[in-house]
Amino acid sequence: MMKQVICINWGTKYGPRFINRLYAMVARNITPPFRFTCFTDNTAGIRHEVDAQPLPEIPIEIPKTKRGVWPKSRLWGPKLGDLTGNVLFLDLDLVITGSLDDLFTYGDPDQVILSRNAAKPFERLGQTSCFRFPVGKLLPLQEAFCADPIGISEKYGYEQRFVTRKAPGGIDLFPSPWIRHFRYQCLPLFPLNWWVTPKAGKGARVVIFPGGVHPEVAIRGGWVRREGFTLSDHLRNASKRPKHEGSLWRYLRHYTRPTPWVQDAWRE
Repeated sequence: MMKQVICINWGTKYGPRFINRLYAMVARNITPPFRFTCFTDNTAGIRHEVDAQPLPEIPIEIPKTKRGVWPKSRLWGPKLGDLTGNVLFLDLDLVITGSLDDLFTYGDPDQVILSRNAAKPFERLGQTSCFRFPVGKLLPLQEAFCADPIGISEKYGYEQRFVTRKAPGGIDLFPSPWIRHFRYQCLPLFPLNWWVTPKAGKGARVVIFPGGVHPEVAIRGGWVRREGFTLSDHLRNASKRPKHEGSLWRYLRHYTRPTPWVQDAWRE
């Protein structure tokens, strides 16, 4: 069976460094044959092993909302480049820590299968940082979204909630240990985060990084825009914390020790 992995890149936030590292992590953690396709608006700097294809067309201007971003709606069309069958989507800023093989064979091959959303433990909500779907299966979602992009995006907030609630035939979720959320499931609780290095967890295959905490933050320690800060630096900066950090409590728990296993994994 050809294992098909896809990602999407637009604009300048990520680019070839993230694409190339994601490909390398996939290649180290998958049993061939496999195909790695990146749908992108710029192919410059992408390694030759990556199948770079244009961004799938969508007949609307994708709205920018206060909460979620919806460019993944491009993937919901009747066609996805020249791919057919099941594809495994991976965000560009995640880290692969184990074999991906089981993600291709788990569950019903005709069903949409998402990661579990650790940020909403009391809501059966999926996470689309890592999810599998048959090409064309989500066309009804794209059609509904294109008919009312502002209404849908405001109602559901995040595209993963829309996929969870409206995927044809419902959704399944990958086993919880396989996909881990760095902030919610790897980072120790306050104040242990000051002294204990984050752990991926037993059986983890993929660690996702939603919410702006990228692998570089985990590698260098500190926090977003304070990468490389020691604990002493972090504490000294408390009185000068940025407004977006909010309360002192929130600031104090936003610290992480350098995480060597992320550095070991997140490389070409």
